[in-house]
Amino acid sequence: MHHLLPLLVAVPLLGAALLAALGRVVPRVAAETVACVVAAVTAALAVALLPHASPPLVEWAGGWEPVRGHSVGIVLVGDGPGLGMAALVSLLTLAALAYSWRSFDEPPHGHAGAFPALVLLFQAGMCGFVIAGDLFNAFVWFELMSVVAYALTGHRVEEAKAVQGALTFALVNSLGAYALLMGIALLYARTGELAMASIGRGLDAHGPSDALVLAAFVLVLTGLLVKAAAVPFHFWLPDAHAVAPTPVCMLLSGVMVELGVFGVWRVYDTVFSGPGGLPAAYVERALMVLGALTAAVGALMCWYQRHIKRLLAYSTVAHTGLFLLGIGTLTPEGDDGVALYVIGHAGVKAALFACTGILLDRYGSVDEHVLYGRARPLRGVAVMFAVGALGLAGLPPFGTALGKSVAEEAVGGPLTVLYVAASAVTAAAVLRVAARVFLGLGPPPPEADRGSGGGAYETTGSGEEPETRQRLGRVPDTMTAVPAVLLAGSLAVGVVPGFGDAVARAMSEATTAGLVHSAVHWTPLGAGLGLLSALLAIGLAAVAVGRPKLLAAPARMLPLRRLQSGHVGDYVAWLLVGATVLGLLALPAVLSG
Repeated sequence: MHHLLPLLVAVPLLGAALLAALGRVVPRVAAETVACVVAAVTAALAVALLPHASPPLVEWAGGWEPVRGHSVGIVLVGDGPGLGMAALVSLLTLAALAYSWRSFDEPPHGHAGAFPALVLLFQAGMCGFVIAGDLFNAFVWFELMSVVAYALTGHRVEEAKAVQGALTFALVNSLGAYALLMGIALLYARTGELAMASIGRGLDAHGPSDALVLAAFVLVLTGLLVKAAAVPFHFWLPDAHAVAPTPVCMLLSGVMVELGVFGVWRVYDTVFSGPGGLPAAYVERALMVLGALTAAVGALMCWYQRHIKRLLAYSTVAHTGLFLLGIGTLTPEGDDGVALYVIGHAGVKAALFACTGILLDRYGSVDEHVLYGRARPLRGVAVMFAVGALGLAGLPPFGTALGKSVAEEAVGGPLTVLYVAASAVTAAAVLRVAARVFLGLGPPPPEADRGSGGGAYETTGSGEEPETRQRLGRVPDTMTAVPAVLLAGSLAVGVVPGFGDAVARAMSEATTAGLVHSAVHWTPLGAGLGLLSALLAIGLAAVAVGRPKLLAAPARMLPLRRLQSGHVGDYVAWLLVGATVLGLLALPAVLSG
């Protein structure tokens, strides 16, 4: 079965090449159907390989196997977490393609295959990243997915703000990629290896960690945390989501950002967790500090947004913080919880973006104030939006709730409060939007408050153009069916018997330390905390709708909002600050040695 691993990358790459070559001569419906079939075949292949992932499948591309323990070949590793992420990537790609099927705006110059070909390339890059067994080729796939993501973000090149958002995305993520590459170079200089497992063994053989290992750790994690949009590396994400087409937002927030978190877990566990890496206590502290900061800042910024896409983007930032807290425990329970949380979150967040895209294509705006009460006819979309918000809060029995409960218990202590608060605040912001936009509840916003904002931090979402040829009079069935299926999938993660245990077994078999993962199940405490988050979200939303002045942005929030300046130079400066902070948090590990 290991010989099938390369097909996870080859199938979408070949599909993209076919669409690029024939996109000008085939009808649009044919191009989009081919893209959907390719994504579905890749998803089916990943799912079919999952039962054979113990022990992990290993394939050396081209037969370039190690000689006397050393290798220069490309190694692909198909373990449970990697194949699970490949399946999630492919299923979400299929959802994004189905959402845009026959409704997305006509491609430029009559090239029907342009957009679906880019989406398949994006899928190939993400699948390659999760099954890469060596750091250099993980970087190659990292760059492929990034370059395609830049093009997809700026797909509407006729709009200046789309180009600006894509450029910001490209510059910040390219700097993260350069940091990752420099870190890989340092590890290669120390060990002469590129395969992750071999690098880990080489570091252990060399002895205790030193300044070179610390520098490599900081550089590699900086690149991955930029992709994960952790604070203070996160500024590119809201700007990109504000301009990216809705199907692209579904993939960016639903799975690409989570790949950064996956990379942090994979690289630490495989490369830096041994005696020659960094002591667990210092890595735990670094991830906990960054995770807590990310969750708090993301939740606060989410609450004070009126641009719905930006609101959802900051929600993604907040949940990235919760993911980092979970893996920062460096425990099997934390890993299991985050894995389930990521799967459930992917369905919920993609569904919320899909519903937001319907608002944009129907009413030409994603501004909460402009849309006040206008979406009353969209009852089905209103129900999905509210259900998605409750899933975001972690209401049992959603998969987000099961993952959140396991991770919360692993984190324990005061940080459990942060889990409850961050999920409640982000869900409350979404519920507030649902109440005001779909039901027209609360006092209407003043007319003077419905214009365009002056800066990136006060962007309103008014003056947007629909992503369809014209504003929709009737919402296509595909655009409503996709979020419904995604929400059902997120719900299934929490209710399908044995699913959590299967995830725990897969995580256990992929852990190099051989840690034993316990059974995953609902507990009274976990279910109670999920219900508490949902009730707090409903209460906060009710206060915000009925008495908006009570929860209006205070003056002291203005400096935090102004940090989202829209100037790429500011974002680069914060990237350097983040790398420095990460190094300072881990520095005692070297000094103590």
